[in-house]
Amino acid sequence: MGQQQLLLIVLGVIVVGIAVALGMTMFSESAAQSNFDAVMSDIQRYASNAQQFYMKPSSLGGGGRSFAALTFPNGAAATTNTNGTFTLTNLAVGSFDITGVGTEDGDSDGTNITVTLTVYPDSVSAVPTITSR
Repeated sequence: MGQQQLLLIVLGVIVVGIAVALGMTMFSESAAQSNFDAVMSDIQRYASNAQQFYMKPSSLGGGGRSFAALTFPNGAAATTNTNGTFTLTNLAVGSFDITGVGTEDGDSDGTNITVTLTVYPDSVSAVPTITSR
């Protein structure tokens, strides 16, 4: 009877260990997906604000149909929040790129989630470039 009880205890420990490992993996994947969604949401909000800036006349503090003078509210070409770091690049009259680097490493390759979106006066690029997810 002692061997059977010992076998059941060992089997129980193995099952609990597998369950804990599976739970940790699911939590990590969920955190990465959540960070990706948050970065995408922030980028879309910044893109919408940039399109408003584009349409506003320069005499009222807007871009006057240009993205060339666009900055984040802090006056710089980069900003950081709890979801990641965001940068404006390739600022031109008719378009610019916004890149968001998240705080999570989605695929454990050592690179955090990175999303780049091209913004135009009336639209954004249809498919974001996702470096890591």
